[in-house]
Amino acid sequence: MARVATRTPTVRRAGTMAAAEKPDPVVSGKAGQPAEAAEPAGAAGAQAVAAPAVGRTSSSEEFGRLADPFRRELLAHCYRMLGSVHDAEDLVQETYLRAWRSYGGFQGRSSLRTWLYRIATNACLTALEHRERRALPSGLGGASDPPSAPLPPDRPNEIPWLEPMPDALVGLGAGGGTDRGTLSQDSMSLDPAAVVVSRESMRLAWVAALQLLPPRQRAALILHDVLAWRAHEVAELLGTTTAAVNSALQRARAQLQQDAPTQDAVAEPADPKLRSVLDRYAAAFERTDLPALLHLLREDVIVEMPPRPMWYAGREAVGQFFGVQVLSQDRGFVMVPTRANGQPAMLGYVADRNGVAQAHAVHVLTITDTGISRIVAFLNPGPLVLGGFGLPLSGALPTTTQR
Repeated sequence: MARVATRTPTVRRAGTMAAAEKPDPVVSGKAGQPAEAAEPAGAAGAQAVAAPAVGRTSSSEEFGRLADPFRRELLAHCYRMLGSVHDAEDLVQETYLRAWRSYGGFQGRSSLRTWLYRIATNACLTALEHRERRALPSGLGGASDPPSAPLPPDRPNEIPWLEPMPDALVGLGAGGGTDRGTLSQDSMSLDPAAVVVSRESMRLAWVAALQLLPPRQRAALILHDVLAWRAHEVAELLGTTTAAVNSALQRARAQLQQDAPTQDAVAEPADPKLRSVLDRYAAAFERTDLPALLHLLREDVIVEMPPRPMWYAGREAVGQFFGVQVLSQDRGFVMVPTRANGQPAMLGYVADRNGVAQAHAVHVLTITDTGISRIVAFLNPGPLVLGGFGLPLSGALPTTTQR
């Protein structure tokens, strides 16, 4: 299949900010805060790129050279805040533009990485003031009864749905990232970009649970528990007190305990077994083999399919849904493996009347040692979503051996 170019924001190449240009309020801080805080002790400040000399105006080329290495981890940070790949890309672009405009006044009191995180976090908080939270169907109400007849075609709805994050966009490819969600001082020996883009902190269920938190609580939890900032450093960025941050962290953690799975609950089996499960999952769709698919599912499996608002819980209900809606006829599925949110995923193509593959859904799978516990199938992915996976919207059907 032909590959689709990934949509990646770029740093504008132009002259530096004029001396008389008004500072950007998001760059300069809120409520009289300084633009640069003391360096956080956690991963966001570890192995920092050296700052330019105090008071020196640097070229846009130097800014690009020093700031570009942080692009993927900032994309992961904005995605955790916003729940949308495309919104996150826009905010990363905005972060780099604001930072470039103010780079002439950057004095190096913190690392460049920390400065960029301050700009990105404030930009995300501003954006969230005007946007509804993104959700999965399971976050909107109770499980649905399985259908007794095929469902009608999807109707457009105005619900802002959570989007899957392709691993490749945030450096979670083969061997990339870590499996640690909360950082410790021991993790400082790891590459910071890999630490802050940990698989555990990108998992779909955890990002969905983050969206249930108020934006400032969300920011506090991500900065403290994922990026290992100290409470007083988070307080300085948010313009509040250390006590208020600690209180927000307690409330956020209590909420996540209810809504997000524990690390043990989503532990994946060893690679050979995982590969076997993925191959059998793909084969079940390609052969329309419902018994084989049900054999892979846990008894408590959950299936949801945004933008459809319904979702199903339990193997019996899920089996009835798949039997009636998905595998009731030979639809010519071809499943292409990929990864999203640090998890195994499949892109399902369906052949049209001319035998041309049309993208049908991105399946993000939660696989445990006892079977598949969750399937989130993002239906009708558009070219922007598929571009992040490097996969086309349509094309000649691949053969199963291409897996």
